[in-house]
Amino acid sequence: MTQISIEEDVLETTAGGEFEREPVPQSRLKSWKNFLGMYAGEHAAGTEFVIGPLFLTTGVSAFDLIIGLLIGNFLAVLSWRFLTAQIAVKFRLTLYYHLEKICGKNLVVLYNLANGVLFCFLAGSMITVSATAVGIPFNMEMPKLTDTMPNGITWIVIVLVIGAVISMIAAKGYETVTKAANWMSPIIVLAFLACGVVALSQLEVTSFSDFWNIWGEGSDPFPGQVKYTFWHVVIWSWFANAAMHVGMSDLSVFRFAKRPRAAWTTAAGMYVGHYMAWIAAALLYAVYLKSPEAQAILAGGEAPSVAPGPLAYNAIGVFGIIAVILAGWTTANPTIYRAGLAFQAIIPKVSTFWVTIIAGTVATLAGLFPAFAMKLLGFVALYGFILAPVGAIIVFEYFFGEKFGIQKFFAEKTGIKFNPAVFWSWIISFGIFYFISVQFNVFLSFLTLPAWLLCGVLFLVFSKIYQKKFSKQA
Repeated sequence: MTQISIEEDVLETTAGGEFEREPVPQSRLKSWKNFLGMYAGEHAAGTEFVIGPLFLTTGVSAFDLIIGLLIGNFLAVLSWRFLTAQIAVKFRLTLYYHLEKICGKNLVVLYNLANGVLFCFLAGSMITVSATAVGIPFNMEMPKLTDTMPNGITWIVIVLVIGAVISMIAAKGYETVTKAANWMSPIIVLAFLACGVVALSQLEVTSFSDFWNIWGEGSDPFPGQVKYTFWHVVIWSWFANAAMHVGMSDLSVFRFAKRPRAAWTTAAGMYVGHYMAWIAAALLYAVYLKSPEAQAILAGGEAPSVAPGPLAYNAIGVFGIIAVILAGWTTANPTIYRAGLAFQAIIPKVSTFWVTIIAGTVATLAGLFPAFAMKLLGFVALYGFILAPVGAIIVFEYFFGEKFGIQKFFAEKTGIKFNPAVFWSWIISFGIFYFISVQFNVFLSFLTLPAWLLCGVLFLVFSKIYQKKFSKQA
């Protein structure tokens, strides 16, 4: 089974399918080979065309980037293997149903709202990515790295058209998405590889030392960017998918796995998408930075654009335009669909079609503002920071709940619809560390792990207190 067909199984269940509120039966379990294709394809997508170039804008050194990504991505794989898959195979429940058993239905609605809105913003950034490719034949002015607002009527029209098309396809159901995406993913991976090879030739790289010297000892960051060190790269790449692994979102995927070791297949996504593809995309930007146009922009004290469309077109021509459009499309479409499902949990009487249209509209409006794509490093950090601590609730209950003397799946066993122990653990951990980030200008990804740990600890303490009080009142 391919990436998309596994996701179809997963998304069908979250939409009210066969295993929405029960464990996946043995007859529907998948071997590790099924997950290999899924992760290799899912993580070589539209986001990679933006993230790779953005690393260059941070002035990162060769060692910090190449070795930092190697380590950070491995930590992500370990998180999937020993946390997400371990719990997924034990209970075989979707994330939403697992949370409902602990938190209660009303609190899961709040989580779905946050999840849905963040999904829309992520999809919006991918509409932006596709728009940079569609705009090439129209000589559209590309958004600058520091742009936040739409830069012209051509940009607005192209984004609105792309958003409308993507939203309508997503609204027709996930089966429509899967048919095209099954053949798109290999094309996108091939495009990244081709871009990297061509860019190396354009940069006249003939040895490893030439390759290393593209980044060298690093440089000052571009205007408006944060300087990245080794630890920035390690921690950011570890938590780029924090919502999926330590945030437990991929419980919904790995509940189909026969054994937890199937999660080792996430390495395919990390080292094809988050290593090869990021570096290949960075090489495209390195080529552009040597152009007279980019040099003139830098001399004027501004940051050159990281628009993926022109970068890919400069390397592999029309194939580059097609690859960028497909990459943005294959990321935005299922993301809008997932956002629609999250919203449907809040407004269940509205059909899947219309909640998906609502999600697509929000995503399209977000796509009008280039800041979501141009500041993707920061947005991905924020996305993981908000959602990851919720996963700590599940992890800490699984590993430490019995030792700490708290009742597991408390909401399910008592019938409560809102577990205050979960709510306050999430809000306090988020509030404290977000305040630290803003007040003391601390890189947000550095605070994801502390916030996750604090949320888990607070959950144990608050649950002990609340459950004791609840039992006395019962």
